[in-house]
Amino acid sequence: MKKNRARTARACSNPHQSLRAWLASGVAIVALAVTGVGDSHAGSNGGGSNHGHHDRDDRGKGHDRGKDVELRVLSSPARYVSGGDARIQVTAAPGLHNKIQLYLNGQQIKPVLHSSGHRLEGIVSGLRDGENWLEVYAKGRWERDAIKLTNYPITGPMFSGPQQHPFVCTTTQSAVGRQPIVESATPPGTRVFDTAGNIVGYSQDCSIETFVTYLYRTTGNAWAALPTNGTRPADMSNVTLADGSVVDFIVRREVGSINRFLYSFAMLAPAGENPAKPDLSRWNRKLLYWFQGGVAIGHSQGTVHSGSLNPDILRLGYAIVHSSGNNTGTHYNLQVAGETAMMTKERFIERYGVPSYTVGLGGSGGAIQQYILGQNQPGILDALLPVQSYPDMVTQTIHVGDCELLEYYMDATDRNNAKWRVTKNRSWLVGFNAEEGFDKVNDPLAPLKTALGYGTAVGSTECIPAWRGLSPLAMNPWYGQAANQQNYEPQSAIAAIRWTHWDDLRNIYGVDSTGAARPTWDNVGVQYGLQALHDGNITFEEFLHLNWNIGGWKQPSEMVQEGFPFFGTSNAEIAKALSVPGYFDPWSRRNMNVSPSPTEPAPRTSGDFSAMRAAYTSGMVFSGELERPTIDHRQYMERELDMHNVHQSFAVRKRVIEKMGNSDMLVIWFTDTMPGVPKASQSMDAIAVMDEWVRNIQRNPHKGIRGNRPARAVDSCFDVSGQLIYAGRDAWNGILDDKPVGPCTQRFPIYSTSRIVAGAPIEGGIYKCARKSVDRAVADGTYVPASPTAEQIESLKKIFPEGVCDYSRPDQARPRRSH
Repeated sequence: MKKNRARTARACSNPHQSLRAWLASGVAIVALAVTGVGDSHAGSNGGGSNHGHHDRDDRGKGHDRGKDVELRVLSSPARYVSGGDARIQVTAAPGLHNKIQLYLNGQQIKPVLHSSGHRLEGIVSGLRDGENWLEVYAKGRWERDAIKLTNYPITGPMFSGPQQHPFVCTTTQSAVGRQPIVESATPPGTRVFDTAGNIVGYSQDCSIETFVTYLYRTTGNAWAALPTNGTRPADMSNVTLADGSVVDFIVRREVGSINRFLYSFAMLAPAGENPAKPDLSRWNRKLLYWFQGGVAIGHSQGTVHSGSLNPDILRLGYAIVHSSGNNTGTHYNLQVAGETAMMTKERFIERYGVPSYTVGLGGSGGAIQQYILGQNQPGILDALLPVQSYPDMVTQTIHVGDCELLEYYMDATDRNNAKWRVTKNRSWLVGFNAEEGFDKVNDPLAPLKTALGYGTAVGSTECIPAWRGLSPLAMNPWYGQAANQQNYEPQSAIAAIRWTHWDDLRNIYGVDSTGAARPTWDNVGVQYGLQALHDGNITFEEFLHLNWNIGGWKQPSEMVQEGFPFFGTSNAEIAKALSVPGYFDPWSRRNMNVSPSPTEPAPRTSGDFSAMRAAYTSGMVFSGELERPTIDHRQYMERELDMHNVHQSFAVRKRVIEKMGNSDMLVIWFTDTMPGVPKASQSMDAIAVMDEWVRNIQRNPHKGIRGNRPARAVDSCFDVSGQLIYAGRDAWNGILDDKPVGPCTQRFPIYSTSRIVAGAPIEGGIYKCARKSVDRAVADGTYVPASPTAEQIESLKKIFPEGVCDYSRPDQARPRRSH
């Protein structure tokens, strides 16, 4: 053995050649386990269990892991590096630090490495696209390690598939104010102008040069540009740091482009620093990723949101990172969003270092992104603070797609039924709350409906103020546009865009033989109003009439452009709506399936099974996988029919319980509101509680998420001023269990959806229900207390030739669990 060792040592006189030979010999290098709050990525807080290894060479067996030199990528998973550089760490005994040599793809490199104990840390640059081998060697010693880094362009993509085109640049927005970089002298692309307004070229990737600005917070609570001449503004406000020192409230903001989207990094900074060597002394080493909501169909770079400069968070010392690609008002492809978050956080770590932890914050679509990232790339975030949440977007389309079908039925098909002129009664079918009595909830089109002979109620259901227009936005390929699209050439490419949710996710849903994305929306077998029948609110004949006439939606390729009021409510538009038959169409009735004859029921819509399956397998459906401390908090706005209906928090919890066996990591807070009264928010409290929770986990990892929960991390509800009403594990009893109604449950009424009314479970997310025959449904008491006659049963069979939904069985499109 000694002889063999001596021979090996002589072979190591050329470190690079010997290391290559050593790797080729089949000696294994085993991945180093990374410890931290979350899974391995970006040090202790990055890319996720599905990206957690470090792409070390493992072609052999038996390598001793006790070696004294090891490599790690801190800024991202080694298989997902972008932009040609990465922050790395070399672990070596201090006595070896001056012997460390690094090789990239066979060439020695000399990056600046900063020493801290046994660790050396720095930036490696010059990576080529594709695979790269980074090797470390202790000169004159056996100690060495190697790691494979797979690099992608900073413009992306990494794993989200072909990028969307056309793609319209929006770099001239106020937060950026730059023309994109010229990539071509000719179209296609967004026009790039010089200062005189002349076209100088075109951009497809919408890249900009990274730049840094300095802002200060005025005593009037506004942001202003910090003077560049070194003078201190008279209206400068200040902040108190964690150590008690009082400093000027100045923020460094870095803006650039990653994955074709615009990003912003912001944190406290001193005046007069060198931007190339930022002073990080005022950063508390905590990172908050700001996610933004909204609904859009893509084809745009989007906007940098004002939340990326939230003064209340910045004054605490947090850094805030944000990307327009993590704004669902830009697009709803959450594979692209996850990829963008990974790349953006990678760039932050390369620039400023590894944060002690990363917490997400954002409402609506910003909450959805946190749940989906927590499931698909769990290492990006160590903790979640979703606001006004939904479990995901793609399953919201299921019941939201029912809204106008039901509203049209009550307004037009069954217009003579007095029940639907009573606003509250409309909840019997749509499930959502219904209100009347003030402008926000009263139907603004009620006078026009009356003039045209439609039945109507004074008020409305949540479908109208919250969701009207979103069915066309999601489904109709003719209805949509992108900001700044007039600057794109050729315009024929813009005209060819299919403006649908399905097409925005075409890489996920797939396309049919015509090139159109496959839609998932389906209502075959759905028995609308079933709970209303059980409750005695409608008769069996009314139940039959509803389901006979409700129909479904046309396939997107069969749809036509929308009518009134989708293109304005000017006097001219109103006159046209009153005079042109069929132009008044707030329900999009022209794109519905209607009954072809009095003897035939209106056809239902069958979604594409492969698209539904892809929604599940791609991770776009939140399955309930949640392994991060989470405070799901929201304002209770059911009275004003806000789209963020509160049952969604419990849809999340139900999915989590079914997947994880418990919801110990998930806390739910409600804060009451009243229309016309300023709304209180618990977000800053949630940040403080989550900080305590995460720090507990870091100090006591063996206790896990549940064992480290602070006393305040418990289900709670608050009054309109933000004062605690009740906190306790029994706060929401009676919603997902049969226990006596909890104090918060009693205080905050919770409504449902059209699919829950039709018998679906609260967690939603069932694309294509399993079905049972009408005969079986009659026999098993589905219609109790009604007892349908033979004639009524025959009508049911005509409406539901494939059977009715059997929600006791799993979604037909959901992949079966393997055991």
